[in-house]
Amino acid sequence: MGKKSRAKIQKSGSGASALPSPKEMMNLIAELLQKCSSEAPSANEEWEEYVQIKSLVEKIRKKQKGMSVIFDGCRHSHFQDLVSWAKANGSSCDGLQIANFGKEGYGLQATRDIKAEELFLCIPRKILMTLESAHNSILGPLLRQDRILKAMGNVALALHLLCERANPTSTWLAYIRSLPLDYSTPLYYQPEEVKLLLGTQAVQDVFRQLKNTARQYAYFYKLFQTHPAASVLPLKESFTFDDYRWAVSSVMTRQNEIPTEDGSQITQALIPLWDMCNHTNGLVGSSFPTN
Repeated sequence: MGKKSRAKIQKSGSGASALPSPKEMMNLIAELLQKCSSEAPSANEEWEEYVQIKSLVEKIRKKQKGMSVIFDGCRHSHFQDLVSWAKANGSSCDGLQIANFGKEGYGLQATRDIKAEELFLCIPRKILMTLESAHNSILGPLLRQDRILKAMGNVALALHLLCERANPTSTWLAYIRSLPLDYSTPLYYQPEEVKLLLGTQAVQDVFRQLKNTARQYAYFYKLFQTHPAASVLPLKESFTFDDYRWAVSSVMTRQNEIPTEDGSQITQALIPLWDMCNHTNGLVGSSFPTN
């Protein structure tokens, strides 16, 4: 489920270089967007394109150092708050505890024998982060107007997560604080690591993931600065590549599909506590009530 959190709470550039000017950032963003919007390169040019995109991303990250929102304490220091919040909102999770499984990361551990087909974890809809809750949030007006957000539910969910993380009174703050600070997805790979994958099929996914994510980031950075519906978003003032990489990786590794509230279609969701159910091969079942 990702690496441990190593966070503090701050939204400043303390210890970092002076903040870049808006013009300087927009120039870098425009360059990144142009580079990531080019036609697919030939097979022997893919590595070169990856290095160029990675270099631009690192330049942007350096300019944004110290601007991201992070939290006090280690990730595991927020687990009790997560469980208390979930129970206060109607969750049933007796017989379970959050435990460290070493290389597998944190997950749910049974504290008693659980019978086959026994319901041992119940999470109410009201604490799920979904596309429906995104539409009812401060992000809603932009979601209804932007064609990319309309078409890409996973991206909309990632931006919903970021907006709530920046809100000190968010309903989901106990959940968000419990998430990993970073991940081991390809978006965190260094060029020297990617180079080891050259000649394998896996490297194509790494190239594609960075290019797509960098293009999305550049697009939304410009959108937040120019679209009227984005003027009230906390992301207008601080939207770093590290923020977006974290949110995309959170959704990528934790999202699930559930029915919408009216049952008419399937939607994407982040499900607190349930997303910590690591398991080995075996019979695993989950369900969603229709009433």
